[in-house]
Amino acid sequence: MAVKSMREAINDALVEEMERDDSTFLIGEDVAEAGGTFAVTRGLLEQFGEDRVIDTPISEAAIMGGSAGAALTGSRPIAEIMYSDFIGLAVDQILNQAGLFRYMFGGETSVPLTVRTLNGGPTFNAAPQHSKSLHGLFMHMAGVRVVVASTPYDSKGLLKSSIRSDDPVLFFEHMQAYNREGEVPDTSYTLPLGEAAVERSGADVTVVATQQQLQHALSVAESLEGEISVEIVSPRTLKPLDRETLAESAKKTGRIVVADESLIQNGPASYIARVIEDEAFYHLEAPVTVLGIDDTPVPFSPSLVDAVVPGEEDIERAIRDLPRL
Repeated sequence: MAVKSMREAINDALVEEMERDDSTFLIGEDVAEAGGTFAVTRGLLEQFGEDRVIDTPISEAAIMGGSAGAALTGSRPIAEIMYSDFIGLAVDQILNQAGLFRYMFGGETSVPLTVRTLNGGPTFNAAPQHSKSLHGLFMHMAGVRVVVASTPYDSKGLLKSSIRSDDPVLFFEHMQAYNREGEVPDTSYTLPLGEAAVERSGADVTVVATQQQLQHALSVAESLEGEISVEIVSPRTLKPLDRETLAESAKKTGRIVVADESLIQNGPASYIARVIEDEAFYHLEAPVTVLGIDDTPVPFSPSLVDAVVPGEEDIERAIRDLPRL
């Protein structure tokens, strides 16, 4: 094991997969000479050359359309969209093209396309156009998989599996997580898509949390140790969703809080709550509590950000407010 940041773990995954398969290439804005806006792709241009690490003009539609076509014809492109806020410019190529090719061609083709993009931004006061978390949007689209990277270990293993997938994968990183460190195996490894992780075992309440909310939940669980026993589950992938692990934890504790940094209305947290109620209804001691963002843009003002985006205080309050806890 080595202690690495999430940034380093993602870089390692890219290097290993590009070394493994010559048909894999990286494409996006500032991914080559600049090494990525957050230095995630630093060193790749020098190692693999400009034919496989490709800077593009500012055109998300061109990045996605070209990548979808390349995937359809046998390559394994890794397309980077700098912020998930910008992915709206490329939705048609995912919604109506990449996600549907396998179906439209009768299962006789595959689309091994990985789209890396970035969630979050509230702590950096990046304002409404650089702060969204849009992973829930792609849960509504047929034919694609959705991954939310939360730890260095998960990020490397899940990204390698995403690149090897024969279906399009939306891989969401988080701006606030790049400097987070954790143990990562020195050897190559993959993690299966569709398998959640129990990050902390507990008996009284389960918190299902993604990305930055996972870190908040772990901090709260630590502070409540000895008073309330909190189990923490990271879904890892939202599509496919590991219903079994969620149900097992719900049956064990009987009380659930779901925390996610996207809109509550028709969002991932609400869907997870519904799945838990479907799978473990008669084991629940209280309704599932959902934390997320209300129907509002993410503000620039730090004080307003704290009022809009869930934090540790919100998770602790939700846990304490559960009936008969």
